[in-house]
Amino acid sequence: MTRDAARQPHLLAIIELGGYPNFTPLYKRLGFDAELVSSQRKAQAALKRRMPQVIVAEYNFQSDFRDRTSNLETLMARLQKHPEVRVICIYQPEYQHKLDALRERFPVFAALPLPVTEAAMEDALRRALAAANDAG
Repeated sequence: MTRDAARQPHLLAIIELGGYPNFTPLYKRLGFDAELVSSQRKAQAALKRRMPQVIVAEYNFQSDFRDRTSNLETLMARLQKHPEVRVICIYQPEYQHKLDALRERFPVFAALPLPVTEAAMEDALRRALAAANDAG
């Protein structure tokens, strides 16, 4: 990691299904050192290397899970030890009620319904940066 990257706020984007714009140029424009991974398993490995200030992740409801309802629960359980991390969640509107139930158990900083616009993502990222700066 370069000295400049160490000073930049770190963002971890977990893109499992996609279906929305590539926000990497936005992340960089806002000054983030962005890391993109394609699965929750890779996200867990990334968290061992470096804890980000912001995580952008998808909420993917999956009724066939035996012990959980979505891809985010393992991530959110791990982040309980890191309440300073701001999680921005992208979700399908038809599963908002399931996401709301998850949010009763875990702190999701912002939830953005599909289709996600760059303006909505930028607003959430700016608020997350401001909250991280206020806390730090």
